[in-house]
Amino acid sequence: MLPSLFLSHGSPMLALTPTPAHAFLRELGETLRPTAILVVSAHWASRRLSVSTSARPETIHDFGGFPRELFECRYPAPGDPELARRLARELDAVPTERGLDHGAWVPLSLMFPEADVPVVSLSLPVAWSNAELVGLGERLAGLREENVLVVGSGSLTHNLMALDTLEAPVPDWVTAFGDWVHDRLAAGDRGALLAWETAPRARDNHPSPEHFQPLLVAMGAGDRAERLHHSVEHGALAMDAYAFH
Repeated sequence: MLPSLFLSHGSPMLALTPTPAHAFLRELGETLRPTAILVVSAHWASRRLSVSTSARPETIHDFGGFPRELFECRYPAPGDPELARRLARELDAVPTERGLDHGAWVPLSLMFPEADVPVVSLSLPVAWSNAELVGLGERLAGLREENVLVVGSGSLTHNLMALDTLEAPVPDWVTAFGDWVHDRLAAGDRGALLAWETAPRARDNHPSPEHFQPLLVAMGAGDRAERLHHSVEHGALAMDAYAFH
């Protein structure tokens, strides 16, 4: 049975820059053969849960100030309207037409570069409590038995005001938070993670919560946590990835 995944998508330039995280995602995709992917991205925040029923979701370039080459990237993976409509019924989610934002297409374009696996986007209901987000993941867990890959795409740390050069030294406050999250996940301490905002330097690493919240959804969809990757880019973007078995 497939695990659920939490992926740190970092900068959109991850799609083109041969960093350790880029190489990891390339290799990860070679180990997985899902029949469809359900992705919850930090970049589709909503108040009410929504699901994209697009048959051919467009590639959304929801960023600015990057090279033209990045804006020319397209990820033409098909959607899965039947799966999306089913999820809309089961989750009481709003069906809508929406493309793939960079939190979805950037990591998936590295994992499945042939764009031959259908992708359904589920919005991130940012006003939900941490417990409700874990509960959402629990309701998605059954998809794993259908060979659907459940992905939460965010960033283990995400403070854009603190970004530095790509290979800048990692500040202590990034390490302190990342170590705390890893230790709690390794111990299976979900109670602590439901109060992750009280972790060391949590606010410094996440001035707003939307890039951490996908981890809670992925955690709810699985059980035992396994860290698959750790690296840091631009000093303040921890690119950790976790599988929940």
